[in-house]
This record gives sequence, structure tokens and C-alpha cells, in this order.
Amino acid sequence: MMNYPFARLTACFVIGDRLDKETIPSFYKPYETLDAAEYAKGLEELLARHPWEIQLTQLNLLDSHDTSRFLTMAGGDRTSLQLATLLLFTFPGTPNIFYGDEIGIEGGKDPDGRKGFPTEEKWEQETLTYHKQLIQIRKKYTALRTGEYRVITAQENVYVFARILGEEGLIIAVNNGEDKTEIQIDKFDKVSSILQTKPSQIIYGEGSINWHDNQLKITMPPRSGLVIAP
Repeated sequence: MMNYPFARLTACFVIGDRLDKETIPSFYKPYETLDAAEYAKGLEELLARHPWEIQLTQLNLLDSHDTSRFLTMAGGDRTSLQLATLLLFTFPGTPNIFYGDEIGIEGGKDPDGRKGFPTEEKWEQETLTYHKQLIQIRKKYTALRTGEYRVITAQENVYVFARILGEEGLIIAVNNGEDKTEIQIDKFDKVSSILQTKPSQIIYGEGSINWHDNQLKITMPPRSGLVIAP
């Protein structure tokens, strides 16, 4: 099943008020800007709709032939696309990339979103690079494909969650705010009790992390995302 509810929630969170309202499909309405807590609540309700085995087969997407391009809906804001792609590749289900999103194609409502594939000199290489990175990370870590999904904190513009499968546990953090942020997770017992190893290596994104006992401090630049692995 094409998971448009995921696409809508993710657009409402990462694009927010940057949205080009003329480009959104009718089934995204009413469109409303979401903070991290509202986004987490929406995803929790979405995950509760289906048994876990069904959720893992959901076709997660950001856009398709039935919508404008995500980048166009975001008013050309490439950071919105990058953050959304990180969330796409770390959410339970099967990530789907509409052809050309990986090289930064823009396009409005049908048929503008179905343009031909451009020649290589027109590709956005930075966009292609992080798509390749996220594909490799998802291939390497089984937890990102079938592991438990556990929200750690969701406050204001900061959304942090874990994907856990046995001894393999990863933490994904998104700062959608315009300022640098320091995330102090003091009460980490509930998550650390199921994380058999403490993720301590940043394998995607920029920032820094510091563990002290069961306390985790994450420092992140504005509008950025991290993947932290064992």
C-alpha cells in the first residue's frame, strides 16, 4: 500500500510553513505545520493501524506520480528534502524513491512532476550522495529494516527515536529548528534497558554525542539529522 499518510505527516513536520500551498495534492488537506510531538503522535497512530508484519511491507514515500515533487512542495528547500529522506529510510516499511528525487528533480502537479530524466550534468550531486549513503546504511543494519521503532524524545523541533533488533540498536535524531540544539536525554533507562549496546558512532550527518552513565547528550547544527550506530 502506498503510504501517503506518512508522506503527509513528514511534509507537515519538515517543510512546515515553507510549503508552496499551490503544489500540494488535495488528499494532503487540511495541511498543518506539525512540531515534533505532533509528528510523533501522528506516526504512532499510523503504526497502530496495521499489524507489524503489514507495516514492514508498507510502501513509504515522499511523493509520486500523483503528487507534486517533494522538493517543489518545499518551495525548493533542499534541506527539507534531505531531512525527509532520512526519516523515509529509517521508518518501518519499504522506502520508495520516485525517479529523479535522488538527483533533485523539481516539478509541480501532474504532468509537471513527470518530466524526463535529465542528463548527468544537471544532477544535484549532493542530493545523490546522501541518497547513496542512506541506502548503504539501510542495507548494512537489519534493525532499520525490521527492528522495533521506539520514540525517545519529541519536543518542539527535535525528534529522536531508536530502531532496535537484538544487539543491534541505532538512534536517529532530527533537529528541524533554525538554531543549534543540545539534546540532553537524562531519563534514558527505558530505552537503554532494551539497547544491548550503546550507539556511540555517528555514521550519517554532522554533530557530536557524549554518553555519561545512562545519560546521552547530542549536539546538532540547525536543520540537521544524525544516525548513531554501535
